[in-house]
Amino acid sequence: MSRNDDVLARLAGVIESRRGGDPVSSYVARLLSRSPDAVLKKIGEEATETVMAAKDGDRQRIVAETADLWFHCLVMLAQYDLGPSDVLDELARREGLSGLDEHAARKDDQRQKESNT
Repeated sequence: MSRNDDVLARLAGVIESRRGGDPVSSYVARLLSRSPDAVLKKIGEEATETVMAAKDGDRQRIVAETADLWFHCLVMLAQYDLGPSDVLDELARREGLSGLDEHAARKDDQRQKESNT
């Protein structure tokens, strides 16, 4: 088993352990103690930095910025009582589906929900 196996689950556990912690001594606790928009703003910043690294073609920065983005997404998931397993389950559900078919099905589901309201 490689050192990367279950890294998302371990990191989610660390994030969860910091929930409600001291915002002075924990970055995660500080983020979670603010409004939900604080985490969402960080995700936007990290996504932009990831895109810029990719545009520059800097492989090391792409990896580093993607790690920052994923970390902040894990914080967001924790904020909504979700975890990496929820996202991995959704990816598994989509496995084997054509991306175009899956996207069309989501649009159909959204139209159906809107017509029922």
